[in-house]
Amino acid sequence: MDTRPTQRANRLAGETSPYLRQHANNPVEWYPWGEEAFETARRTGKPILLSVGYSSCHWCHVMAHESFEDPEVAACMNDWFVNVKVDKEERPDVDSVYMTAVQALTGRGGWPMTVFMTADGRPFYAGTYFPPADGNGLPGFRRVLEALHESWEGDRAKLLASAEHIASSLRESARRAQTGAVELRVGLPREAVRSFSDAFDPAWGGFGDVPKFPAPANLEFLLAHHAREGERDGGALEMVVQTLDRMAEGGIYDHAGGGFARYSVDRRWLVPHFEKMLYDNAQLARVYLHAFQVTGEARYERVVRETLDYLLREMRDAGGGFYAALDADSEGVEGKYYVWTVAEIEDALGFEAPLFCAAYGVTTEGNFHDPHHPELTGRNVLSRMAPLEQVAGSFGLTADEAARKLDGLRARLLAERARRAAPGLDDKVLTSWNGLALAAFAEAARVLDDTTYRVAAERNAAFVRETLCADGRLLHSYCAGQARIAGMLEDYANYGLGLVEMYKLTGDLAYIEWARELFEVILRDFHDAEQGGFFETGAGGEELLLRQRPLFDAAAPSGNGAAALLALWLGRYFARPEWERVAVEAIGLVADFLAKNPTGFGSLLQCVEFLLAPPRELVILGEPRARAGFEREAAKRFMPWLVLVPSAGGGGLQLLEGREDASTPMAFLCQNRACGFPARTPEELARQLDEPG
Repeated sequence: MDTRPTQRANRLAGETSPYLRQHANNPVEWYPWGEEAFETARRTGKPILLSVGYSSCHWCHVMAHESFEDPEVAACMNDWFVNVKVDKEERPDVDSVYMTAVQALTGRGGWPMTVFMTADGRPFYAGTYFPPADGNGLPGFRRVLEALHESWEGDRAKLLASAEHIASSLRESARRAQTGAVELRVGLPREAVRSFSDAFDPAWGGFGDVPKFPAPANLEFLLAHHAREGERDGGALEMVVQTLDRMAEGGIYDHAGGGFARYSVDRRWLVPHFEKMLYDNAQLARVYLHAFQVTGEARYERVVRETLDYLLREMRDAGGGFYAALDADSEGVEGKYYVWTVAEIEDALGFEAPLFCAAYGVTTEGNFHDPHHPELTGRNVLSRMAPLEQVAGSFGLTADEAARKLDGLRARLLAERARRAAPGLDDKVLTSWNGLALAAFAEAARVLDDTTYRVAAERNAAFVRETLCADGRLLHSYCAGQARIAGMLEDYANYGLGLVEMYKLTGDLAYIEWARELFEVILRDFHDAEQGGFFETGAGGEELLLRQRPLFDAAAPSGNGAAALLALWLGRYFARPEWERVAVEAIGLVADFLAKNPTGFGSLLQCVEFLLAPPRELVILGEPRARAGFEREAAKRFMPWLVLVPSAGGGGLQLLEGREDASTPMAFLCQNRACGFPARTPEELARQLDEPG
């Protein structure tokens, strides 16, 4: 066996994905996902080794360094397998199919994902991270390769039979409908809230054990439940406020530069896994924005602005799209970019360092210890767990004086951090995640009356229209000047929801019409007419092992949750009750789980809240400047299911019929399908909005 290292780039060198290009110089003869790899497997009689990961995945990098860069391991892979590398963010459909297989075979999942399968895509062995040698209860990767090669050569019929059994079981499970109906009753979300309460951490917020994830879809459901139930919300608002406060104080929040890391490895949200994802930050910005509307607390507005400003500063493409992720590692060390020693703070801030260290929990002992780098001691993740009044008093300052000083010190520290080697940037622009960002910037522009955010949202919509939309269809990914991969359910649904927020912001009918066009593609190409709900991939696309219906929220809303929400919004805007029934079908697929196991269904629970809330529409007529006062009054209140129709006149929606004349600015509020007298001043509208519904 030839184990000599090669410097020749493999087939991944021609890919656009930053993650795939990271592996272009591996000695492994990687193929990208595609027909060439499967044809090679058929021609050579070799099985396929599928490796799935993403650019900001720490353990993906670890396995790459340990195994894929090892010439001897690579030689085994090249001799015995056809090796296929997939970026899970670029091909979420492929990832979803084979993650289902991994979970079925092992009872767990995660990345890196490693699947061994036949030339027609049927898996026969799977796992996640494999160490280079046996350890911690895991078999070494080299031993796995050798064992599977021996079985393939010596007892192939057994492996093929196993692959067929696994594939058949997975297909049958995917075809099986959970239920077909749901009873929309007020008790259902109340039961879900009780389930959340059982899993709630009353001391530190969040739900379940460590690691702790923000789960914004669940927080949005709890806020929507509070909006409908008020004081009878079963503690929903209290759980949200506690979680948001503890996250914003902890190290999962970037106190120097804004924005949130992926998750916390501890109960207190103190030490994060440092990767920063677009989807987390876009969704969390909206949760904090809604908390600001509910409570009026300025601390939530601050988090919104700092998070969105971080996205504008570090995650925006020159054309207006938003990048996918920032890596957890820099210079090969996790968190190195974000953590500080006392000496580094003193060098950066001089005599004012003690105030900063006291406020942000910086100590000589440190709070971040990496077992892989014991030489790096005394490092600190910044946090704000000490009360500001207490810190200020110990330095003879008022809280306001301390806050102003700390703002200036944070800016200086951010400038100092910018001189460090930055984490890797995954500069893919993904349509689905950009839909989440579009919604965040559009709603923040409307609620905070911020022109900068409005311009960012308008630029994003123009960018997606120009680069990721062709013949009315969306593409999934844009990178290195190329848009590619047919759009999936998450792309159409999330971007459609972003366009709904753009319409609420601007009153430009082109946005809501575009959202309708995207939803009509969903109905035509993704809807499961037999069992209800929506498939992940469109009809006529690439045929994978399974055609799945994504129902469980992960880091982002499930495709079915997002599509059902879009169906509800557009059903109300365009007076199409049959679209509402399509959403109810999707909810029915998980009806048995919503109350007792709600943590994976926050987006579909939001749909339940939408359907239970009394219908409410607000038409605001007038030129943009003339109607601005009315819009500001509406923006002050958290009304999650308000069908907002700002219009300069001229019709275009059924809600505008008979109200086309916008020469006199006024607002029409309709509640429970009954309309009151038009409000002719913002103050009059405020009184109407505050009346019991």
